[in-house]
Amino acid sequence: MHIELTEMLRCPEPHREEFLVLQTGEVRQRMVRAGLIGCPVCKNEFPVLRGIVDFTGSKRPSAPRGPAPPSPLPMADAGNLQALLELSGPGGYVVLVGSAARQAQQLSELMAGIHFVGINAPRELEELPILSLLKANERIPLRSGVARGVVVGADLTGSPWMVEAHRVLLRGRRFVVESEEPELPIGLEKLAVGNGLWVGEKT
Repeated sequence: MHIELTEMLRCPEPHREEFLVLQTGEVRQRMVRAGLIGCPVCKNEFPVLRGIVDFTGSKRPSAPRGPAPPSPLPMADAGNLQALLELSGPGGYVVLVGSAARQAQQLSELMAGIHFVGINAPRELEELPILSLLKANERIPLRSGVARGVVVGADLTGSPWMVEAHRVLLRGRRFVVESEEPELPIGLEKLAVGNGLWVGEKT
């Protein structure tokens, strides 16, 4: 996890948003490889293991990740996603939910200066200087209105994830889903549908 992302994190428990506290164990080139993140409100603590922040509440370290099964879901073209997100200039965060996190590397080559946050990314993915990885249970552990863009992968188009993706998106920014018929939360204006994608804007 990129150390500066700490300011954008929130505890997944249903209480007021409050800045979390990071205790670093290992940091490489501003990426936190090991450490602990604590919530000053409910006192929960969340481990950082191998660069991945685990907000699922598990008290045990994750088992080593074995070979990943091939994804049965086709990926959208990174060039199309870059155009649909319609971001001008570097800076800020784009949230990639589920299988959409596989797009981070290619998107970073098209969108220099933007940091990507993968939520429940496929297990074969590892953190990168341009990609922070978070594990969560149906609540994205980010503060409201922090993302310049959101892409929801075809594997997580259920209602809880869509509502959460909408919450973390800035008003007026693009919401892209790798599905033409997703379960949509209120507060989105449809812009286009086709080629396996739904594109809208947060109102």
